[in-house]
Amino acid sequence: MTIEYLKRGKPEAERAEDDAKTRAIVEATLADIEARGDAAVRELSEKFDNYSPESFRLTEAEIEALMAELTPREMEDIKFAQQQVRDFAQAQRDSMLDIEVETMPGVILGHKNIPVQSVGCYVPGGKFPMVASAHMSVATASVAGVPRIIACTPPWQGKPNPAVIAAMHLGGAHEIYVMGGIQAVGAMAIGTETIDPVHMLVGPGNAFVAEAKRQLFGRVGIDLFAGPTETMVIADETVDAEMCATDLLGQAEHGYNSPAVLLTNSRKLADETAAEIERILGILPTADTARKSWEDYGEIILCDTYEEMLQVADDVASEHVQVMTDRDDWFLEHMTCYGALFLGPRTNVANGDKVIGTNHTLPTKKAGRYTGGLWVGKYLKTHSYQKVTTDEAAAEIGAYGSRLCMLEGFVGHAEQCNLRVRRYGGINVPYGEGAPARDAAE
Repeated sequence: MTIEYLKRGKPEAERAEDDAKTRAIVEATLADIEARGDAAVRELSEKFDNYSPESFRLTEAEIEALMAELTPREMEDIKFAQQQVRDFAQAQRDSMLDIEVETMPGVILGHKNIPVQSVGCYVPGGKFPMVASAHMSVATASVAGVPRIIACTPPWQGKPNPAVIAAMHLGGAHEIYVMGGIQAVGAMAIGTETIDPVHMLVGPGNAFVAEAKRQLFGRVGIDLFAGPTETMVIADETVDAEMCATDLLGQAEHGYNSPAVLLTNSRKLADETAAEIERILGILPTADTARKSWEDYGEIILCDTYEEMLQVADDVASEHVQVMTDRDDWFLEHMTCYGALFLGPRTNVANGDKVIGTNHTLPTKKAGRYTGGLWVGKYLKTHSYQKVTTDEAAAEIGAYGSRLCMLEGFVGHAEQCNLRVRRYGGINVPYGEGAPARDAAE
């Protein structure tokens, strides 16, 4: 087996050091928000965003005024994208059924899918106003039937971004706040004098937002660990270097720490893609960000076989995986660890990010090993229930339960079962003993 790294990113030790610094900053900031509430949030907004309005929550009139700044074409594009997201989310919701079954005579078991009752949606926007993130979190929560949806986004160039606000409003947000970073996530989860806390946090963000969600998990639910963007291109010689380089840099421009990996079995394609990346960086308006990201986090991995490529891809478990090979469906069939797949050269990650309808809030940092991305089901809690409707069933299931409780030494548990055996089965079970088996009782 030959897996050759033609280019490596930062060593894992350096990445771990960066993560440790982020953890410490987030921990201190969340403690400050808990201690001082609105005052801490305002100070953080002034410090990081130079933004301190009379109220961080937008009024209906302010929302309408911001939406009026958009052209009809811009509004139409937002509505089109949102409709694609809603349609796919609705199809997913329709696949999730409540069930009720009679597992034995007189024993009814079931489950209900109940929406989370309040959700805080974070929509990034400090560097790039992430209009699409509002569709992915807010509109999907709306399809799920969440009764209270609040949304936060940082100011953009000193004021609320009209397109992001429009997407939040059209998506179904009940409260919209203009605040970003740790202060937004902390305020939504912990609560302040003016913001009631939510039950769940969703949405992507930078390393600080992702870490804040991680530290708040347990106190509130979170969708998943969705930190800085990651992308992997799996390619063979059925595509060219321009396609590979464009797809890698298209995601690397997200931030200074966005991993981008080319995985190929063609040394020729690897070399040509490296050269093409340098050419594009010479003309890309966002090259300052993309170049830093590529230098520190970009990788080119050369394999001998498709099986090796599959092994590496599952090990990396990248957020976005663009597959452009002579066997795209083979990768779809066999890959097990990733955020989302984008199959074939006609498909691309940007369409998934913005408009095609699948959700772009996806697992990063290998979280694709144990979770998929945000979807309508993340907002639903599947709760089970049970009921026993006949005396015979109460006595029979109670007798099994009694003996199994005694097997574990739980006498009080057993007595809950014994009471039903005595009352509904007419069998006297002494306290502290398991119910007799039916054949023995007869």
